[in-house]
Amino acid sequence: MAFLVSPGVQVKEVDLTNVVPAVATSIGAIACPFEKGPVSEVTNISSEEQLVKIFGKPQTTENAYEWWFTAANFLQYTNQLNVVRVESGILNATAGSTGLLIRNTDHYLESFSNGEASVGEWAARTAGTHGNSLGVSICSSANNYSQNAVTTTSAEEAEGQTTISVTDATVFSVGDLVNFGETDGHEYEVKTVNDSGSADTIVIKLKDDANGAGLQSTISSGTSIRRRWRFYDLFDGAPGTSNYASQNDRGTLDEIHIVVYDTTGAISGFSVDADGQRTNAVLETFANLSVNNNAKGPQGDSIFYADVIYRQSEFVYQMDHNTGGTNWGTDVDGTTGGDLLLDGTDSSSTDAGDKVLLDSTDGGSDSGDNIDLEDGTSGYAGLGAPTISNLSGGTDDYAVTAGELEIAYDRFEDTESLDVNLIIGGKGGGAGDSQSTQDTHVTMLTALVEKRKDCVAFVSPFRSATVGLSSSTTQTDNVINAFDQCPSSSYVVFDSGYKYMYDKYNDVFRFVPLNGDIAGLCANTDQVADSFFSPAGFNRGRIRGAIKLSYNPNKAERDRLYRARVNPVVNFAGQGVTLFGDKTALNKPSAFDRINVRRLFLLLEKAIATAAKFQLFEFNDEFTRAQFRNLVEPFLRDVQGRRGITDFSVLADASNNTGEVIDRNEFVADIFVKPSRSINFITLSFVATRTGVAFSEVGG
Repeated sequence: MAFLVSPGVQVKEVDLTNVVPAVATSIGAIACPFEKGPVSEVTNISSEEQLVKIFGKPQTTENAYEWWFTAANFLQYTNQLNVVRVESGILNATAGSTGLLIRNTDHYLESFSNGEASVGEWAARTAGTHGNSLGVSICSSANNYSQNAVTTTSAEEAEGQTTISVTDATVFSVGDLVNFGETDGHEYEVKTVNDSGSADTIVIKLKDDANGAGLQSTISSGTSIRRRWRFYDLFDGAPGTSNYASQNDRGTLDEIHIVVYDTTGAISGFSVDADGQRTNAVLETFANLSVNNNAKGPQGDSIFYADVIYRQSEFVYQMDHNTGGTNWGTDVDGTTGGDLLLDGTDSSSTDAGDKVLLDSTDGGSDSGDNIDLEDGTSGYAGLGAPTISNLSGGTDDYAVTAGELEIAYDRFEDTESLDVNLIIGGKGGGAGDSQSTQDTHVTMLTALVEKRKDCVAFVSPFRSATVGLSSSTTQTDNVINAFDQCPSSSYVVFDSGYKYMYDKYNDVFRFVPLNGDIAGLCANTDQVADSFFSPAGFNRGRIRGAIKLSYNPNKAERDRLYRARVNPVVNFAGQGVTLFGDKTALNKPSAFDRINVRRLFLLLEKAIATAAKFQLFEFNDEFTRAQFRNLVEPFLRDVQGRRGITDFSVLADASNNTGEVIDRNEFVADIFVKPSRSINFITLSFVATRTGVAFSEVGG
């Protein structure tokens, strides 16, 4: 700090405008088995459309769709959901027909990006049977792209013929386009290739003809065949030499084209065979990539094909770029040649590529050093025909185990790296459909939220407790028993069952757990009111998308459920399906046995703790303590004004920051709060009186 020597004015600013920051209260989290998507990695989802794009559509088994729809139902109410795909017995499809698990991009970079995998050249980007529909085609040369060098044999081929004898079938690939110089310029697709050597043949059909028609006219013996790569018209021209290779003398003919396509229509939804589409259903195209691992584009970014596929492809990983062709992945420098002695004894010419032997006559100390002279450039070896890789070996597994779920839940543990407020339990019974699997699942979820202490978990009973039963008494007993042995916690919320809803993806109606909706009601309450308002009742507790309930408890049954820590969901005539309780799973009388109180304290604790971090490494003196009080008290007054609390007191002074506390480098603040309570019971007394009696005489 500068000191004033002569008279003057020095201006300083002290910022005392700090406030308690707003914090998120509506971020959900769920761990599920899915059709596709990254495994054991937290992915933020903002909509049902994005859920479909990244993790696929709901499948038809209970183990699959119950999880999926609890996630989707939550997204009806808000737009922040952290998703982890559970690692079960799932595998990525590969070109080598042997599936393997690539969990996510980090796993690929750590274990497979060196290009030395033993599963063929390609693997599906994510695990699951959907990858078995993927195909990849590479065009690596001008001849791959288009050529006229092949001819038919001496046999004449009649109109309608589909099997064509050729001089060399090795240059053909299934899907290639061919024509025979017919007047009308007909084009055909190659369906099969027989390159036995003695009697090479190809089987063709008219392009884009669903009926598989053959030759449209008779062709004579020795007719020249023009063949083209099946995807040629998706590119501006044949692959050649990249600007990087040309400008840096790094070989020739290093470019390739790559197409990723859907072989069956399972991914794209496109009926491939029915329409006779030669391109199948093209998913991605990559033009003019390089097989040189150092190649750069005009902007300095890598155009090495393995790098581009990693950065841009949504469907595949490159797995084996060390064996794709001679020199693939290497940096060809093109140097060759022998030796030349510049001492007057060598009568040969100074051909480019010779080496120069320096002696000591130049006065330097570099005698015997060699200098290489370039002799043109070496080319990359293109493939004899376009390569086609159809992937297989991908597997699904929706029957997750408790251990697999626990590993997935571990991804939500770190409070510093991941903000989560609402944990969605998904399938009621967790890894099964019984009371025992329910107990295990709830115990895992309780351990997670009790460790974090900044979020609430929501759980439905196991499916068979209510679905498919006609006796509401039995259903009530089952639901109570389902949660009876579960741990006591104010960080967990139980509901009473399943809702019946429409599955638009499979055009059927399904029973789906309610916990995604209950968590969604809390998120919606945050938007329309505050997190310390109850999410239950007719104002904020309406369940969306419910046609009916698997279990609709009456008043007596609701009384039993409430005593057992279970929040009833009720279908009231003319009122709709409504959450009709706001209890937590705490089994002792306390303010924290209500959802609104628990979430009030989560809000206060999170917001004030965030603000308190700015007091770290300051002095524990009255100035700092006053700053803290001036920070917190306006925040609490605001919450009080919004009806979240009725009264509060902030104690941070010398009485709780004693010398011993200060010497331990600690700061202590005691915040006393009287939470507002939600109304669960209403008593209305109607009193009839005689005419002439004053109300003051009988009023209570």
